[in-house]
Amino acid sequence: MDISFFERNLTQSWNLFRSNLTVLAVLLVLFLLFTLLIRKRETLTYIKSVLPESLLNLQAMGFNLLVIPLWIAVLAPALPNFTDEIGLNFATPFWGMFPNWLLIPITLFIGDFIGYWRHRFEHSRFFWPSHAMHHSDTQMTWLTLERFHPFNRMTTFFVDSTLLALIGLPPLMLFVNNTVRHYYGFWVHANLPWDYGILGRIFVSPAMHRWHHAQVKRAYNANFASIFSVFDQWFGTYYVPGVCEEALGSRNVSGRSFTYQLTYPFRPSSYKRTDTAKKSAQPASDSLNENT
Repeated sequence: MDISFFERNLTQSWNLFRSNLTVLAVLLVLFLLFTLLIRKRETLTYIKSVLPESLLNLQAMGFNLLVIPLWIAVLAPALPNFTDEIGLNFATPFWGMFPNWLLIPITLFIGDFIGYWRHRFEHSRFFWPSHAMHHSDTQMTWLTLERFHPFNRMTTFFVDSTLLALIGLPPLMLFVNNTVRHYYGFWVHANLPWDYGILGRIFVSPAMHRWHHAQVKRAYNANFASIFSVFDQWFGTYYVPGVCEEALGSRNVSGRSFTYQLTYPFRPSSYKRTDTAKKSAQPASDSLNENT
């Protein structure tokens, strides 16, 4: 692997960083307007309260933008080769029968089904230490979406994309799935007191996802879907008693430095949990926060 390879990827990382800053600037204005609308005179006080956690979120974002493009550049080309070797190809004729306006929602629905189960596995003993970083934010805002361990970012990308590729969805649909679910993630992580009413039985709302981050036993293993709340309802993990005003965070990781959170998956003690064998029929067991 020559030096030019790293130079190209450093350039790609820098361009991605600049593009991301532009998107974040637009989102900052949007969510600031929502904050003004909801909190009015308390807006400045609220911003001061979330600023320390938001700075850590930006630190995580910068680190991921530096290292992840390099990993993707190395590993992503192997994805189509892998599907070819096992007898599956991208863009099978079956999906070609659907127009894009119909294929997009189909892809998002399938993608969210995959993401739901991948997210549930992230709350198991083996995967939780990499996912704990995301749950460490005690002042959850739209920027919380940027606080992911790079391992967690990569497994999310490759698990979701690989499984969608294995069923033959074209590369464009993989891009659509990753993009839509990512930007919808900013919305559901925002501290907005909205549960969507009756539409909350179809789509994940900010209130629903905030319960997923709450330090409440009933909600520890609940609300894993990203877009469609129907998956949590079908598989017994739906929990939205109202607007969530409970404390957020993970006990072993919250309040720790970025370096500590980054190295958390490498600590043997992070994998010591005694109650992961609880029945999956208990949608909100206390397995998560007893470890955190």
